[in-house]
Amino acid sequence: MSAKQRLMQEYKDLSREKWVNIELDEAAIFKWSIGLMVINPDSAFDGAYFKASMTFSDKYPYDPPTFKFNRPIFHPNIYPDGKVCISILHAAGEDEQSGEQANERWSPLQGVETVLRSILLLLDDPEISSPANVDAGVMYRDDREQYNLKAKATVQASKSDIPEGFEMPETLMEAPPVKFADDDDFWNEQEEDDDFGASESSGEMEEDEEGEDQEFDSEEEEQEEVEEL
Repeated sequence: MSAKQRLMQEYKDLSREKWVNIELDEAAIFKWSIGLMVINPDSAFDGAYFKASMTFSDKYPYDPPTFKFNRPIFHPNIYPDGKVCISILHAAGEDEQSGEQANERWSPLQGVETVLRSILLLLDDPEISSPANVDAGVMYRDDREQYNLKAKATVQASKSDIPEGFEMPETLMEAPPVKFADDDDFWNEQEEDDDFGASESSGEMEEDEEGEDQEFDSEEEEQEEVEEL
């Protein structure tokens, strides 16, 4: 499968997801414009619509993509230019200098969805031991309230990037299925119908049995009269 075919398949799969909005020009398949949404009431960035860009080489998926937020985000693992410091975007193989294991870094088994989900997780669980933004790392560690206020301001600013006519989802949960008529009522109705039908048939059976008894009695009487003669 070529890089273009792989990317088109991934695009089709992701187009069904609520938490990401991809604006794709098929004539420029190696550059994606992405709207990454944070839909998590427990997140400091809940309600954000983060515009970002991803680029791919013709060697994808053997080479990792690049990812960059279009708007600056005050976060321990995001550089001021919007690039994200995350292991999954680093080339395959172990790195003795950083200490990253091969299974933490990019591999051809990864894809766009795994990258985006990893970034969403990183937003709420930053790695502050070696931050890309030292000031954000210190504030996250020492003054979480102030950090959350900055995050909320970032969320409000990001909403100006929501495309016109696009409706932000409020939850990732699907609507529950329509409830049909109560099952108990259904079975009660069935039982009533069965009882009614049974009474008719049982009545007919009783009449038949009575008729048979009468015929049997008359035969016995005839036999007695013959014997007396």
